[in-house]
Amino acid sequence: MQRDGTNYLGLGIYTLSEASRLTNVSAQRIRRWLLGYRYLYEGAPCEQVPLFKGQIAPFESKVELGFRDLLEIRVVNAFVEAGVGLPTIRKALVRASALLSSDHPFSTARFRTDGRGIFLELSDEADEPALVDILRGQYAFKKIVEPSFKDLEFIGDQAVRWWPLTIRRTVVLDPAIAFGQPIVSKSAVPTLALANAVKAEGSELRVSKAFRVSLDEVRDAVEFESRLAA
Repeated sequence: MQRDGTNYLGLGIYTLSEASRLTNVSAQRIRRWLLGYRYLYEGAPCEQVPLFKGQIAPFESKVELGFRDLLEIRVVNAFVEAGVGLPTIRKALVRASALLSSDHPFSTARFRTDGRGIFLELSDEADEPALVDILRGQYAFKKIVEPSFKDLEFIGDQAVRWWPLTIRRTVVLDPAIAFGQPIVSKSAVPTLALANAVKAEGSELRVSKAFRVSLDEVRDAVEFESRLAA
C-alpha cells in the first residue's frame, strides 16, 4: 500500500476505533495524544502539541495508526493509569527518544530496562507524589511497565509481534501480515472472521473444518474477540 509516495506495508494500519478496541484506550484520548488539542485556560486559547508523532500521517482528516503507535499507547496509558501526569510523560518521551535513538521509545526493549533511569532523571523536576512512588524501587516501575512488554516478541530492541493471549497461544498481531490485524498465527485467518463464524454456525468444530484451521485456533480467536467485546 502506498500513499503520497510512502510505502506503508509492514507498518500495520489501524483506525481509531480499532486502536481503541485493541488497547482499551478511548478513541478521544488516542486522538489527543496523536494530534494534540486546543483548549481555553482562564479565557485564553492554549494548545497542547502531540505526545509523539504517529507512524501514519493523517489523510483527508482520517486518523490511522501503525503497529508501534499501538504499543506506545499501551505504555503511555499504563503510566497515566498509575497516576503519572502527561507533562512528566511528555518529558520522559523526549528524554527517552534522545537516549534510545527512537521516535517510539516506550515500545523498545531498552526502555523496559532503561526507563526507570529516564524517569529518575526527571524526578527533581516533576512535582508528582505518584511519580516518586513509582520510582521508589525497580519493582514498582516494573509492575507498571512489564504488563505492556510480556506479550511482545522482539528482534533486537524492536517489537515485531504482539501475542495478546500470551506468546504460547495462537492469536498474534504482526504488522507484516494482514496489515497488523489480529489473526491466528498458523493460518493467518482473522480472529474476527473465526469468531463471527462460530456465532453463525454455533459450533467451533464446524468452523475449524470449514476454515481448515485447528480447533485451538478457533477457540483462541473466540476467546480473544470475547475479551475485546467485554
